Amino acid sequence: MKNRFNILALGILLVALINCNLETKEKKSPETNTVKPNSTSEVEKYAILTNKPDGLIAPEGMVWVPGSTFKQGAVASDKMAMDHEKPAISVLVDGFFMDATEVTNRQFAEFIKATGYITIAERGIDWEELKKQVPPGTPKPHDSILQPGSLTFKKSKSPVANLYDFSQWWNWTIGANWQHPNGPESTIKGKENYPVVQIAYEDALAYCEWANRRLPTEAEWELASRAGSYGTIYNWGDDASVLSKKANTWEGDFPVNNSMADGFELRAPVKSYPANAYGLYDMAGNVWEWTSDWYNANYYKEMKVQNTVLINPTGANSPFTPNNPLAKEKVIKGGSFLCSDSYCASYRVSARMGSSMDSSLEHTGFRTVASVVMLTK
Repeated sequence: MKNRFNILALGILLVALINCNLETKEKKSPETNTVKPNSTSEVEKYAILTNKPDGLIAPEGMVWVPGSTFKQGAVASDKMAMDHEKPAISVLVDGFFMDATEVTNRQFAEFIKATGYITIAERGIDWEELKKQVPPGTPKPHDSILQPGSLTFKKSKSPVANLYDFSQWWNWTIGANWQHPNGPESTIKGKENYPVVQIAYEDALAYCEWANRRLPTEAEWELASRAGSYGTIYNWGDDASVLSKKANTWEGDFPVNNSMADGFELRAPVKSYPANAYGLYDMAGNVWEWTSDWYNANYYKEMKVQNTVLINPTGANSPFTPNNPLAKEKVIKGGSFLCSDSYCASYRVSARMGSSMDSSLEHTGFRTVASVVMLTK
């Protein structure tokens, strides 16, 4: 119990850092979302941006995602869908540009070289700030433990009976950061074309500011992932048997044995699997991706009650995580190499998870988007 507690304290509440979100008892959000519904007349009059404006060239490494009206959230046929993905809501999203791949180690290194930015995982730990995010009375860990680092994955030596005990496969690792994603002895040399990981939300925002980009909303991310294929569980359709050819996931007994049927045990280089119909790679599996939306477990239910189409929604107005009311989490999408069909199957399009904004893990990265207005200022 002591070891697990240390992980919780240093990982800033491990429940926010798990690789797949499991169901929890639904609790009423302390703050009701106050997203203003769009009237029928507003929706009917709205001129959705579908096609890329004439003369506007796609920024290097980005592709155009056509705007559309669609159902965001779980489809009726998805038996793996979790409560916080339901019910699906109607949204209208304007077109935008999106990175064809997750931001790579090479791209992030260029940002670091240009700005001298230091990621959260590389900074000293401020206990006064940290203790605000753990239960009152939590004792301060020894200074030898309060060192810069992050969470890294570890295999279990035997089958795990309790998949709610995430400490069984996560380690707080001093010296783990984007340059050493699996710990101080690991390196990204020769892996310039792999997705950058151990990236906290603040780190992703800093990159976006430098690149004149932003993080996608959850609605934008789902629109891009579907690539015009609506009503299916996965972005390639409903056939789970082709998973190993479509995405980098965990195949085998999680977290004990990965058969590597897809060719990789951990992260894979970007573009290792086929792109979707819009030319976007790894929108399922490989690494989780940050979005700009607050994670609120009740968001879909509260929006459905309004019974209207939401225009370019930006998610909940406030965060709410049922099993951790202190948490302020952002939605991450896409699943990762740790997602298993026997556990959570978070490579499904509607799958979502909340992650603490100051958390970084070896299976979390990001990609950016650019709206037309950002490029025409």
